[in-house]
Amino acid sequence: MRHIFGGLALMGLAACAPAVPDSAAGVGFGDYDDYQRQQAAREAALNGEALPAPAAVSSEPLSATGAVQPASEAENLAADTAAALNSGETPLEASPSNPAPAVALNASGISDENNFENVAALRTIEGDKARIDQNRAQYKLVEPTELPSRSGNEGPNIVAFALETTHPVGTQLYKRFAASQTRADRNCAKYASADLAQAAFLAKGGPSRDRLGIDPDGDGYACHWDPSAYRKATGG
Repeated sequence: MRHIFGGLALMGLAACAPAVPDSAAGVGFGDYDDYQRQQAAREAALNGEALPAPAAVSSEPLSATGAVQPASEAENLAADTAAALNSGETPLEASPSNPAPAVALNASGISDENNFENVAALRTIEGDKARIDQNRAQYKLVEPTELPSRSGNEGPNIVAFALETTHPVGTQLYKRFAASQTRADRNCAKYASADLAQAAFLAKGGPSRDRLGIDPDGDGYACHWDPSAYRKATGG
């Protein structure tokens, strides 16, 4: 009985197992055929045998083959738009029958003015001499003139004052009453530079008199103005 039940169980398991599909002619035989052809072509090349010529490319324009259909209205509009965007020129159809592009006459990029051979062919020594003489005839010589003199209405000349004096800064030559350095510093702050302060000082009676209160030490130089720079400029 045990053997009978065991056989029935095996038969039930076999019935539940999935069926194995038939591989038929097998997988990969097409690739193997291609490999065989490649090997045959390689052997022929090694043995010096002639190989089949590749397919020739026709040089006939596309329009002559009859394959190109007449352009529709939309295609014509698109071509006109492309021509407007292409500097007003209609794009060329890619075809072997198209003419070769125009070659620039001066491919090197050198102009005639910088090319010695071209200039030598266009100009002569006599012509260059005449051109030089013509340019010289147009020259205008400007003779130097005397510098204008001061009218005397421009105010004190601090440069002339600096050259007329010889004493250094801080040497008292003029009396000052109730002078104050604090007051002088406050008044000097009103001027943008020491030169402007010195000019105003001379215009108000300086150096002998200090009506503006900007020369407390009585050296004749207001707001620490230094005449040595002007003296050095003249070699003094």
